[in-house]
Formats: sequence, C-alpha cells, structure tokens
Amino acid sequence: MFTQTALTIIIGAFLMFTATAMQAQKYTLDTKSSSIKWIGEKVIGKHWGTIKLEQGHLIRNDNQTRGEFRIDMTTIKIDDLKDAETNAKLLGHLKSEDFFNVDNFKLATFMLEKITPYNPKPGENYNYWVTGKLIIKGITNEIRFPAKINFDERTFSANAEFTIDRTRWDIKYNSGSMFSGLGDSMIYDDIKFELNLKGIAN
Repeated sequence: MFTQTALTIIIGAFLMFTATAMQAQKYTLDTKSSSIKWIGEKVIGKHWGTIKLEQGHLIRNDNQTRGEFRIDMTTIKIDDLKDAETNAKLLGHLKSEDFFNVDNFKLATFMLEKITPYNPKPGENYNYWVTGKLIIKGITNEIRFPAKINFDERTFSANAEFTIDRTRWDIKYNSGSMFSGLGDSMIYDDIKFELNLKGIAN
C-alpha cells in the first residue's frame, strides 16, 4: 500500500511528465515552400543549382529541439548552365560515383540533434546554432552552423548558409587537398548551401 505522501509524490511526478509531454510540438516540413541551393567552385569558375527535400519534421519542447530532414539526391539540378547538352553532361557526372553516387544513395539525411542560442556578430540576424549529423553516401559526419529560426504555434521557418568539406563524405574527385598537379581542373573542397525551410504545426 502507498502512503499518502508516496501517493502524492507519484501523482505529482505523473502530472509533471504529462505537462512536459503536452508541451512538445511537432512541425512537418512544407516541401513545396522549402528550398536548398548549392554552390560548387573550381579554379576557373563555379556552378550552382538546387536540390529538393523529400520530407522532414521538427519536434520541439522547452528542453530540446530535434528533427530529421531527408534530401532527394535524384533531384539535383544545375541552374547556371543553359546549354542542354553541357548541363546534362555535368549533371550525369554529379550523380556518378565520382560525386554523389545517386544510383546507390538516393537519399541524404540531416539528423537535427539540438539548437542552442547564438550570439550574432554585427550585421548578422542568426539566433541559433544548429548541430546535427549529415549523412551523405552512407557516411555520417557532425556539422554545426548558425541559422535564423522562428517558431510560433502554427509554423516554423529557418534560413541558413553554411559550407561543408565534401572530402569528409568521400567526394574526392579533382580535390586540390587530395591530389597535386590538377591545374585548372582542380575543384575546391567546399560546397556551399543556402537553406530556406518552412513547416506547419501538427
């Protein structure tokens, strides 16, 4: 038999747990209103384009924010090359084993682990650090970048610009840090991304 004191503690703990659970809010990514832009540079120029998000969600409460976002690697698009033949040739190369090996790895995934307050520098409007695991070609690495994130009862939005070193995901084609004597064919290791995400509360 529970004593009155023990029963009071158990009920109080249950109510606290229930209140915490009720505070959790889930947001589902609006893929039609969200976008990812990529930019890759080489010695003699650069290319840029877009890639689509397949799905995503955030779960937020007072203590933490977590989420998962899946990127459809089959949707890589090149926007700077207007000649159809040249565009198709480069696109095929990006999808090949030299780069993203799309036939075998159709999805990339970002696992959001936490967001923490960010102290912006002059001219910046970021308010959070974003930390998580980025999985490309089955290879997982942690990344961290500042972002502008807004939440309300009905929606969330996030904007960010960040850079990854592609060689960490075994994308080494014509990398100046991996190979010498490449000359004008050298491609820089950095890939830049611009994110614009929008979601709706469930």
